[in-house]
Amino acid sequence: MAKREDALRYHSDGKPGKIEVIPTKPYSTQADLSLAYSPGVAEPCLEIEKNPLDAYKYTSKGNLVAVVSNGTAVLGLGDIGAVAGKPVMEGKGLLFKIFAGIDVFDIEVDEKDPDRFIQTVKAIAPTFGGINLEDIKAPECFEIESRLKAELDIPVMHDDQHGTAIISGAALLNALEITGRRIEDARIVVNGAGAASISCTRLYVMLGARKENIVMCDSKGVISTRRAGLNKAKQEFATGRNVDTLAEAMAGADVFLGLSVADVLTKEMLRSMNRAPIVFALANPNPEISYGDAMSSRDDIIFATGRSDYPNQVNNVLGFPYIFRGALDTHARAINEEMKLAAVKAIAELAKEPVPDIVNAAYEMKRTTFGRDYILPKPLDPRLLTNVSIAVARAAINSGVARKHIDDWDAYTNGLREMMGYESALMRSFMDMAKACPKRVVFAEANHANMLKAAVEARNEGVCHPVLLGNEERLHKIAAEESLNIDGIEIVNMRHDREADRRARYAEILSAKKAREGVTFPEAYEKMVNRNAFGMMMVETGEADAFITGVYSRYSEVIKLAEEIIGIRPPYKYFGAMNILVSKKGTFFMADTLINRHPSADVLKDVARLTCDAVRFFAHDPVAAIISYSNFGSDRQGSPLKVHEAIEYLHRQHPDMLIDGEMQINFAFDRKLRDETYPFNRLRGRDVNTLVFPNLSSANSAYKLLLEMGAGETIGPIQMGLNKPIHFTDLESSTRDILNLTAIAVVDAIVQEQIKKQGRVVQ
Repeated sequence: MAKREDALRYHSDGKPGKIEVIPTKPYSTQADLSLAYSPGVAEPCLEIEKNPLDAYKYTSKGNLVAVVSNGTAVLGLGDIGAVAGKPVMEGKGLLFKIFAGIDVFDIEVDEKDPDRFIQTVKAIAPTFGGINLEDIKAPECFEIESRLKAELDIPVMHDDQHGTAIISGAALLNALEITGRRIEDARIVVNGAGAASISCTRLYVMLGARKENIVMCDSKGVISTRRAGLNKAKQEFATGRNVDTLAEAMAGADVFLGLSVADVLTKEMLRSMNRAPIVFALANPNPEISYGDAMSSRDDIIFATGRSDYPNQVNNVLGFPYIFRGALDTHARAINEEMKLAAVKAIAELAKEPVPDIVNAAYEMKRTTFGRDYILPKPLDPRLLTNVSIAVARAAINSGVARKHIDDWDAYTNGLREMMGYESALMRSFMDMAKACPKRVVFAEANHANMLKAAVEARNEGVCHPVLLGNEERLHKIAAEESLNIDGIEIVNMRHDREADRRARYAEILSAKKAREGVTFPEAYEKMVNRNAFGMMMVETGEADAFITGVYSRYSEVIKLAEEIIGIRPPYKYFGAMNILVSKKGTFFMADTLINRHPSADVLKDVARLTCDAVRFFAHDPVAAIISYSNFGSDRQGSPLKVHEAIEYLHRQHPDMLIDGEMQINFAFDRKLRDETYPFNRLRGRDVNTLVFPNLSSANSAYKLLLEMGAGETIGPIQMGLNKPIHFTDLESSTRDILNLTAIAVVDAIVQEQIKKQGRVVQ
């Protein structure tokens, strides 16, 4: 639990609060300002006057949600007032932004009268593409939401009601599946009769639950048809059964949903439930029964809470950002029942898919799979954005509330991923190229879980035909532990007797190739029990097209083998490696991040040429700077001298290359500073996208620093200059990193195959 001091410091340090407004258009010149405001702003105003829907085209309306509250039911704090609830509303805005890219204005309305509150929201509604009602007490919240939905033509949702309903509904479907039940047969007890409880129960009925199987309780006990004075919402779920207390209702129940207060549920109540009980204890901040008591009461329970420190967190953030994302992207008039059900099913289905490494790492989980302790996706699962948003958008279109139709769903999916930085257009283009012509790729260290996962995913995605090097029994054991299906994937155990002839053949080829360098057949044969040497020989002989290694191996040893077996591509004498940083400021290419520790001037010449060649390979025009701690000859010792010599050679021998240096990194990136201070530089008027560093330490540190600071996604390291596609990853590489590198290796193989057919040599 967060400490009081930490929470207060978090909200007050620096700029108070959690959200701000940032301009999205240029504003540095008078011309910019004349377009942003007077007189230029008149033009979009006139267009919107003619067609109000053009507000989606010319303003932020289509990506702007109002989080509106009167502070009458704030979290577990109750009626604390509008202004006291502002930190919660700002927090909601933060979640909208970080999970779905949606901008938010939080609106705290100091008004408890439903009619006046509704009029206020209606009056400000033209500003927004959607309204998220928040922390409004029952029963007023039902009337407020119902009337606003009827009287506005934009999506309106009270998340306290429907968010919890949608997420718990997904959890319920999965828990029922695990326990082998049908929802129409499930006996359900609901404790609490507030907005969330009523909405959850209504949704369960929509999913197939029968009202006669539902018992709802409030602070006075069971809500029955025998009780007088029930409001309309409670009357909807009054039972005719002869039970009066929560304990009586729990006997023989299959499902418990709690949205009430802590510690109202006992172990004895849980033991009285049916087999494999499903218990959602969602009271905030402490559940109706503690996790320890629940788990010790019986060993067949499926238990969920609203807390992140226990398995199966029912967290509204799994739903509302993506529901509004799908609604906004279709310019929907409403969030209807079809859209909510689509969200339920999308969330439930996602929990059944293999969990990405990034999620396992974030939650320090290992081999998480669908089951009793994993019935819902984790909030940091990036797939929620696409899976749920798309399902909601489709439902909006199919149910007739969308004013904008999506015809290209692949483009929409890709746009969502790019918007949130989950995928770059560059990497996607390479994936598409690889899928169009998949090649045989050898995975040297397939007994590493991440590499095995990447190989399986690459096979499933159609990126390549993987070949796994390793022991068959061990690989199948790892696959079983990781819930991977490796059936049909080729496995080569190079130490097996049946591979003796191939080892001998490889040794003959290698010893003949390196005979004048002192490599004998016995020495070459001995090398062939090394998985890296064996795998590289598969590529060298054409029995495979590309090779991936590095999660276990020391790169210095692998590099030496690659140079010996594969060789460096003429006319180069050295090879190198590059990482790509895909950020919101653009795509940047950085070298040498892996191979050359202390490069000489000659090495820098080759690395610079290879890097510019590789940048063109990635469909960019290289504008390169060789980085140093000094600028243009101001220091003529050590690394600046080597850079200076390399630049002199490149300018003389390759005058068309857009490269200059040595220069400090701020001069490389600040075009105005660079051009005004050093007007003679060859990059004048251009933005640098390629950085060549003077040594391995600076290059490797720079890209890892940027990665750790969240500057973007890195792709690589990517080998440059070997005769064939031999690529090295490193020990920190995730499954996604290795999969990306696999796609690049396949494209590398495709390009080299085309070059060979055309008889060209890449300079």
